[in-house]
Amino acid sequence: MNVKVVENEKELEDAFSVRRTVFIDEQNVPAEEEIDELEDEATHFVSYLEGSPIAAGRFRVVDGYGKVERICVLKEARKTGSGKAMMNEIEAYARKNGQHKLKLNAQTHAIPFYAGLGYEVVSEEFLDAGIPHKTMIKNI
Repeated sequence: MNVKVVENEKELEDAFSVRRTVFIDEQNVPAEEEIDELEDEATHFVSYLEGSPIAAGRFRVVDGYGKVERICVLKEARKTGSGKAMMNEIEAYARKNGQHKLKLNAQTHAIPFYAGLGYEVVSEEFLDAGIPHKTMIKNI
């Protein structure tokens, strides 16, 4: 498994492909909400297994926090450590770029995953794209 910062258009399209499969096809998020106006200001990440993209995520700096967004893993690659590898790579990138506080909006079913990585819930439940979420933070 190889997680990397997106460096070219092919890698970006690979990341978007994973995001479309998970969020649009699987979770029914509207396409215009998934690929949004913030893509150009984000740093994108993609993970490959045997040359095929299996996971994606993006990172931005917002209000003094490193904001971890759009973390997703293809169904067939879940429970393989690919989500944790993606998060580790994003956290390493954040540290390298001077960020010490991270924030993310976790789908409620994924809260145990993020809690296992040291994130703490700091909000009440809210809906994003019709899906229940809670905000979580972590100091790194």
